[in-house]
Amino acid sequence: MTAFDHFSCPIPINEYPQVLLAHGGGGKLMNMLIHQMFRASFPHVADHDGAVMPMTGKIAMTTDSYVVRPLFFAGGDIGSLAVHGTVNDLAMCGAIPKYLSVAMILEEGLPMETLWAVVQSIAKTAHDCGVSIITGDTKVVDRGKGDGIFINTTGIGIIPHDLTIAPTSVQMDDVVILSGDIGRHGVAIMAQREGIEFETTITSDSCPLHIPVMALVEAGVRVRCLRDLTRGGLTSGVCEIAKSGNIHIHLNESAIPVADEVRGACEILGLDPLYIANEGRFIAFVHRDDVSLALDVLHRHEATAGACVIGRVTDGRAGMATITSPIGAERILEMFSGEQLPRIC
Repeated sequence: MTAFDHFSCPIPINEYPQVLLAHGGGGKLMNMLIHQMFRASFPHVADHDGAVMPMTGKIAMTTDSYVVRPLFFAGGDIGSLAVHGTVNDLAMCGAIPKYLSVAMILEEGLPMETLWAVVQSIAKTAHDCGVSIITGDTKVVDRGKGDGIFINTTGIGIIPHDLTIAPTSVQMDDVVILSGDIGRHGVAIMAQREGIEFETTITSDSCPLHIPVMALVEAGVRVRCLRDLTRGGLTSGVCEIAKSGNIHIHLNESAIPVADEVRGACEILGLDPLYIANEGRFIAFVHRDDVSLALDVLHRHEATAGACVIGRVTDGRAGMATITSPIGAERILEMFSGEQLPRIC
């Protein structure tokens, strides 16, 4: 069996379909779960209470939790999402992702086939992203208390450059570049959750972003700030940067790409694509003289092939973001008071 074998679970599924997960402490059954499933899939995990890793220079660190429902959706699952989300958070710091920790909270009675599929997805996605899972944890909660699986990850990456990528680095006349069309992830989750079928299957945009981001840096693009557009979508990302950087950001709504099928779904569901979470999209604030170079670099990568300019930093009211509609009306962008779509990441 290889670490990426999706066809056979190493634990006898028929013999331990639920009882194994009902014993969340130490003991033989949990030991079997850890060694035959997790360690077989994550070969870099340290056989100790923690992991020791060699690192020098400036590093970035992030942590996140994933509670998406359903666990499997068009274009991904909770396992691939957890890896992509953590890798992308590090990429937004301008870091090369290197190491991940993975902690799982499992609900008693979870089918072993489901857990195996998620573990294998995590292993394959980490391998594809070039990161090592080096430590982790597993806990079990009572039936009905955990909704299947919750995952927490922590990521560590290396920053190999001298750029300070942060909202406070953004300057007047910097240009806002969006890496691709928005709204796919949230609509894909909602459609599957509610059992809504469209003529075209809408798939999540979940994917890793560290390679195109590092390509920008290596090409010499003066990247001021990066932000992945997860919860709250494009609007929340722009508003947060405007407030944190004490700047005014103005967007052109006509320049923001939304796929026809996503726009149609949003109209049916009463959603605004500007507020819908994405898992494979980001905005980059770059020096105005580097825009052509930045777009050329991004267009070479599949994940950012649709990159385009959507706005710039202007001399308007600091701490605020505005947008011009397709009919020429200008309005203030405000963060959503709640979440349009809960439990999507």
